[in-house]
Amino acid sequence: MPSSARRTSVALTAALSSAALLGGCGSGSGSGSDDGVTLGFVNGANTEFHTCLQRAVTAEVEAGDAELLTANSNQNPGTELSNIEDMISRQVDALIVQTVNVDALEGDIAKARAADIPIFLTSVITEDTSEILGAVVVDLPAVGALDADWVAQDAGGAQVEAAVIAGAPGAASDLLVEGFTGALPDNVEVVANQPGMFNRADAQDVAENIIQAHPDLQYAFVANEEMAFGALNAFEAAGADVKIVTVNGTADGLAAVEDGRFAATVANSATQTGQLAVRNTLALLDGEDVEKIAQTPITLITRENVAEAPQYCLED
Repeated sequence: MPSSARRTSVALTAALSSAALLGGCGSGSGSGSDDGVTLGFVNGANTEFHTCLQRAVTAEVEAGDAELLTANSNQNPGTELSNIEDMISRQVDALIVQTVNVDALEGDIAKARAADIPIFLTSVITEDTSEILGAVVVDLPAVGALDADWVAQDAGGAQVEAAVIAGAPGAASDLLVEGFTGALPDNVEVVANQPGMFNRADAQDVAENIIQAHPDLQYAFVANEEMAFGALNAFEAAGADVKIVTVNGTADGLAAVEDGRFAATVANSATQTGQLAVRNTLALLDGEDVEKIAQTPITLITRENVAEAPQYCLED
């Protein structure tokens, strides 16, 4: 990985973004609850990752006999700040935040610190980790690099074309793409890089445009599996044999790897991220000696090792 990508990885080690109204889980209404600790969880969007992350956070809080308040920012940094202000007004003991955008974190953390409420982050972190309680992160540049390594090995030194279908600009998507493009060898030319906004229909539209402009395309890096299925529809409709590498490790994604619709995916379990976030938040609040910045494991999954993928999402 180039030095610029390494610097990004060190400064912003990362993973990937219900309604915007504040809701409660459990009977508590704030840190004054007789039942103990109340946590706030501000989620960033409604993709499968975010849904599974919230499911894991909710289950782990309930198992830990704590209270949980939740909100969703719907990919809007302004909504995220408003949600954090709402959580502060409800006097939660700590905030777990899956941010919409790295640039939004500075204001979010400042608001919480002013109210003496610690913030625990998922997916990305700030360069100055002294300002946060802790974090559980996925090394997103490394995730992208694993997919790039697969493309490089599969191409075998031949001159080939690859496309990137990113997510929403900012935070997770940017880091994934930097990791992928930065780890590609010179024989792999990236001929297109467009956002699919973590949406299947948008990604399908993007893929249709890309394959029309680049009919000889051989590889596509797609920043999550939901978008990858949209891209697959477009490539199949065009009769194009494009090998798709992607990210997540969902049940549907693993099935697509197993039957050859996707060439590879990088598993990074939303369940593991959510569980670790709650466990470590509670432990750090209690002054226990746990790792401040924990890593969610990542694994390149192909047809050969699909059985090794961790569970991505808890059942409803």
